[in-house]
Amino acid sequence: MSQTRTRITLLDRVLTPSQSPRTQTMIATVGGSLFAVVLALAICAVMLAITGKNALDAYSTIIETGTDTNKLLETLRRATPLIFSATAVAVGFKMNLFNIGVEGQYLFAALIAAEAGSWVGLPAPLHVSYILIVAMIAGAAWASIAALLKAYKGIHEVISTIMLNYIALAVIQWLFESFFREEIEGNLNVKTSILPDSARIPDIVDGRLNGMFLVALLVVAVFWVLVYRSRFGFRLRASGHNAAAASTAGISARHMIIISMLISGAIAGLVAMQSVLGEAFAYGPSATPIQYGFAGITVALLGRNHPIGIVIAAILFGFLDSTSAALQLADVPNSIVKVMQAIIVLTVVIVNEATIRRLNVRTAEQARAKLETGGAS
Repeated sequence: MSQTRTRITLLDRVLTPSQSPRTQTMIATVGGSLFAVVLALAICAVMLAITGKNALDAYSTIIETGTDTNKLLETLRRATPLIFSATAVAVGFKMNLFNIGVEGQYLFAALIAAEAGSWVGLPAPLHVSYILIVAMIAGAAWASIAALLKAYKGIHEVISTIMLNYIALAVIQWLFESFFREEIEGNLNVKTSILPDSARIPDIVDGRLNGMFLVALLVVAVFWVLVYRSRFGFRLRASGHNAAAASTAGISARHMIIISMLISGAIAGLVAMQSVLGEAFAYGPSATPIQYGFAGITVALLGRNHPIGIVIAAILFGFLDSTSAALQLADVPNSIVKVMQAIIVLTVVIVNEATIRRLNVRTAEQARAKLETGGAS
């Protein structure tokens, strides 16, 4: 309780009435997130101490390893699919939709895009663009099932997207067992056709960082413009906050549900493209990483569904993932990284919620004081 009182006291001192509400919200959110990360590290340190491990050794190993140039590049490489996944989730959150089906959407899109890319021959930039567009269309198509069920039948998107994840995995498994199996020199090859050189996106740093990182930053920039600087974004956020009130202004909640889910699915379709176009040059059960869809949910929550927050949170998670193997040198199980990630998300959500509530109380108190002053005069 003492920690909460200290945080609120500091918040009251930092925020001043002269600051705009938007500035106050930004300061409160950033400050609360930083405090939550420090609190999470302290909690992890206590847990390590209880298990007989040295927290200082663990943290120093993470910092020393993570600040190496190669590890920093690996951090950005690991953050790339998380940026796509978290942005896809954030689009749904802006419409008050919980798209938990990013996992199935990007796996389905990766299969379709990888195979479609092997059928055509185009110049390098066009070939890569073609595959990315196919991936986005496939991801949007898979997400459209949940969108239509939500818009026209009122079926909750959490239920439908979870079921669609299982269906996508089952369909993919059936396709691989039926069509994408061939024996090469006595070895069973279970993946799509190898993409030609023209379909391979170049590296920013050879073998360390793929060009999809720049695509991820571009998608985040488009997300910011679309949601915060466009008429569509205003309609999306208005409908997400209060669909009934938005409908009085002529905003159709049904149309916004469908459009936002299609956009979310299209972005989700890009999650595995770093692996398909820059690493494996094909799609296969063992070649494409999984669980990025669920990791994207935590990154979106940690980043408060804001473009800048998403990039920072994805880089933080990529940093922790890239240094997890080095923890074994400090006699610390690398699974502590997953614990740290979970605690960071939990503390950030709790602290930010407490901070925003305190900010709302301050705003109400200031408004009441102004009304009383005006009434007295």
